[in-house]
Amino acid sequence: LPPELLVQIFGSLPGTDLPSLARVCTTFRRILRTDTIWRRRCREEYGVCENLRKLEITGVSCRDVYAKLLHRYRHILGLWQPDIGPYGGLLNVVVDGLFIIGWMYLPPHDPHVDDPMRFKPLFRIHLMERKSATVECMYGHKGPHNGHIQIVKKDEFSTKCNQTDHHRMSGGRQEEFRTWLREEWGRTLEDIFHEHMQELILMKFIYTSQYDNCLTYRRIYLPPSSPNDLIKPGLFKGTYGSHGLEIVMLSFHGKKAKGTKITGDPNIPAGQQTVEIDLAHPLQLPDIENLRDFSELSRIVLEVQEQVRQEEQEQEHQQEEDDHPQQAASQPAAKSLGAEGAEGEETAAGAGGTAQDKAPASQPFVLPMGVISRNEDYPRTCRICFYGTGLIAGHGFTSPERTPGVFVLFDDDRFGFIWLELKSFSLYSRIKVSFQNAEAPSREAFDDMLKNIQSLAT
Repeated sequence: LPPELLVQIFGSLPGTDLPSLARVCTTFRRILRTDTIWRRRCREEYGVCENLRKLEITGVSCRDVYAKLLHRYRHILGLWQPDIGPYGGLLNVVVDGLFIIGWMYLPPHDPHVDDPMRFKPLFRIHLMERKSATVECMYGHKGPHNGHIQIVKKDEFSTKCNQTDHHRMSGGRQEEFRTWLREEWGRTLEDIFHEHMQELILMKFIYTSQYDNCLTYRRIYLPPSSPNDLIKPGLFKGTYGSHGLEIVMLSFHGKKAKGTKITGDPNIPAGQQTVEIDLAHPLQLPDIENLRDFSELSRIVLEVQEQVRQEEQEQEHQQEEDDHPQQAASQPAAKSLGAEGAEGEETAAGAGGTAQDKAPASQPFVLPMGVISRNEDYPRTCRICFYGTGLIAGHGFTSPERTPGVFVLFDDDRFGFIWLELKSFSLYSRIKVSFQNAEAPSREAFDDMLKNIQSLAT
């Protein structure tokens, strides 16, 4: 075949297949030096649309960019959670022009959940010469400086800053703290009158600043979606009292929905399941006047909690009988009760689906008197409510327990949760960012990822 046709053929093949072709013959090796092939691979596989001809000035070829930058660091593209004790985080590694950049995504300032996410670069990788790619730490305020990245395994990597003195400020730790406070909270310590909140903020600064951008990251996936999901799953930012705004991943698992913390706090660390929604048990809220009475809402929720408890007991009883069929044969009455329990559960699940289908497009909503909300600008109408449980614990994740609550669906992008025992309300708003390279390869891979980050948090 003529060389021109071979260039077109090779340019349409995955870049990972081309090195083996180079071993076939001298002609192939010569053709594979053509920059047209590698320019196309950079564009189609990694979205590099820059004018790569500019690289010729530095002596770097498109093949170098593909092999030494894009292909070499392909395993770190996507979403990651840093191992920062209970606090966690959300890192998005992307190809940006002729750079690979790690952006740390931060929630908006408390309590403005509907504001867009903030982000700052933690590291970048680029190719300035033909030898190898350069890794630079972007932490601090003195510009890029020498860093290092180690890919531990496919779903884990670590970063290290080789010049941590670039993170220091002339005013010492006090200046660093004031700067961090403005960026993290958008205010000064004098603006925060709550003493407990001041302690939490100072604790977070001391804990997180000790890492100096030397971190280990573990891959996270966006939750897979199904046409039957209540709303589209994904990442949300939510209010957590004195802890400020945190990032939560909403995912659906049959008759359950789970909210998993991507960022956390000393009480409930990142990786833990903050809320669980029982989609088989919708709640019928009282009229707007009675809804203002906390005791009325509490009565409704506790009745459903008792119903759920009884159904779980009957299900366990049925399971025991299924495991011991001979014993079940001698106790027909118990077996009948178990069957009724199972049937009751199916009816409840069906009722959940029916309630969801027949629920009005919106119904009036107001928080009961005495329920504390960081954000008073919550929607005054909702679509549907479900019984759920929220995880609470003491400092250091001591004595964790699941307590009853109400999941309130406002619209496709906002939901809330009333923590009955705490008499508090969390408002969540969808993170509207199109993350690339973040889809789970399978449902099983996503479930394994959830178990992994929860076990690490525990």
